[in-house]
Amino acid sequence: MANNHHRLLLDKITINRHDKALLSINASVEKGHILSVMGASGSGKSTLLHAISGQLASPFTLLGNIVIDGKTMNNVPAYRRKVGYMFQDALLFDHMTVEGNIAFGLPPKKYTTKSARERAILGMLEAVDLSGLQKRAVSSLSGGQQARVSLLRTLASEPKVVLLDEPFSKLDTALREHIRTWTFATLKEQGVAALLVTHDADDAAAAKGDIIELTPC
Repeated sequence: MANNHHRLLLDKITINRHDKALLSINASVEKGHILSVMGASGSGKSTLLHAISGQLASPFTLLGNIVIDGKTMNNVPAYRRKVGYMFQDALLFDHMTVEGNIAFGLPPKKYTTKSARERAILGMLEAVDLSGLQKRAVSSLSGGQQARVSLLRTLASEPKVVLLDEPFSKLDTALREHIRTWTFATLKEQGVAALLVTHDADDAAAAKGDIIELTPC
């Protein structure tokens, strides 16, 4: 059943609310690919993300298997799933600097010294044209800069899967296209599988992956 060729496998997933089926989905996402999930409000898009990330709670129940890199995740706690999240809001820590936010995501066992963490952070910032901003308060950044720092923090934890929950919906039109293109290119370059939840057909088309429309069960 579990196929190592797929980074994320949603194997015959059904999510029930109480005793009634909310959604059913059977899909897979390979490394560097993005699956877009669309649907009306109440169709279960956010609930699906909660299930994948290990945060599904009552009154919802899960049938089927969520598989990441060939390992079934159903009973694995959220912090061990290697799943990252990017939301509509950047949700950065306002009391921290840019480098503090990114450092929060770095695996401590890999970056054991302050100098190693600093080098890694400087390299990430340079890659997204934010060099020199490591000491800035995140509250002083523009919306586009905050979005880039948010994704850097997510990727710093080296996730295998990233869940994108309407991440571009609060950006203005010009900035939205730029950040969307950059985000998708970065995920592809790093070989991260992603699942995008969106109401926007342009977002789904830009992801250049499979698109699933959730409909009521």
